[in-house]
Amino acid sequence: MIERKNKILVQLLASFCCLLLLSNCANSKKESNQKKVKAASYPSDVIPFMDEWKLLCGDGTRSEELTNFEHKDFFYVANDGATDWVVYKTPNSGITSKTSSNTRTELGQKKLWKTETGGKLTGTLKVMHVSTSGDARVAASYSVVVGQIHGMEGHENEPLKIFYKKFPGHTKGSVFWNYEINTEGSNSKRWDYSSAVWGNDISVVGTSPNSYPKEPSDGIKIGEEFSYEVNVYQGIMYLTFTSKGHKTVKFKKSLIKSDFSKKSDIPEQIHSLYAAIGRDGVEQENAYANQLQIFKQGAYNQTNGKDPEKNIVWSTGAETYDGDIAKQYANGCYAEVWFRNGTLGEGSLPNDQ
Repeated sequence: MIERKNKILVQLLASFCCLLLLSNCANSKKESNQKKVKAASYPSDVIPFMDEWKLLCGDGTRSEELTNFEHKDFFYVANDGATDWVVYKTPNSGITSKTSSNTRTELGQKKLWKTETGGKLTGTLKVMHVSTSGDARVAASYSVVVGQIHGMEGHENEPLKIFYKKFPGHTKGSVFWNYEINTEGSNSKRWDYSSAVWGNDISVVGTSPNSYPKEPSDGIKIGEEFSYEVNVYQGIMYLTFTSKGHKTVKFKKSLIKSDFSKKSDIPEQIHSLYAAIGRDGVEQENAYANQLQIFKQGAYNQTNGKDPEKNIVWSTGAETYDGDIAKQYANGCYAEVWFRNGTLGEGSLPNDQ
């Protein structure tokens, strides 16, 4: 009898343990599912490096505290059904910095660094929209800058601007990067040299305000993901661009020794593109050596409402609806860029060097 009772107790205890285990598993699965479906509330939930940046939005809003911060219609989180993204959105006309004619919703690095010290910035993004108004003859039309190195001394020029540009009616756009010379003497003679990554460089333009060049066969579509790495190490800038289905492209450029210090060094691209506005300067021999820099990332809209007849390279003549942001958004006069990942850190010697 005692043996039978012990057997029953063992069976009851085993059953209880099984039920307890099943309950714990169910709760764990429930908690796991809750974690999976929980949406990010703020950009800092998606990319946690936001404490290292300050922000300027397309309506002039500034913030230096970006943890648990958002600004509806400019800087917020969106989900494409699978992934959370940080959205940077800005109109063709709004309020921008004192040194620019172009609006932006863009991060600016808080920490300054010397060119020789360097640093590293990465980003994984997709451009969701560029302005559909502009002048096709103007190089900057229909484009947005998604990453920068910005000088903080001297002329405060930009050793790097990474662009995406797509003409109206095209399926594919171009990714390219510009190097702006650190001009010797007057900065009124400055210019940018543009290098194509996928598609064309900035100099490929239309022959009339509404005629467009041929669509690039190897371009990037609106909404197609790509990544970049900007690695500045001991004064040398190493760029790497990757995208699924496209060839990985790399560049190397000294930021401390100029390639453009003599008139004979000026590329033909510059003579052709900038002839109408008389920009034919040369660069300081040591380029950006010993100068302070910062990284920038986001959406720096290059399509503005300024008169093309006054600057056929940078004044795009786009529609701005007298600065009415809601009307610009409603009529396609804006830029919108989504990032799902980004890092900020120290520069390093690339493995393939």
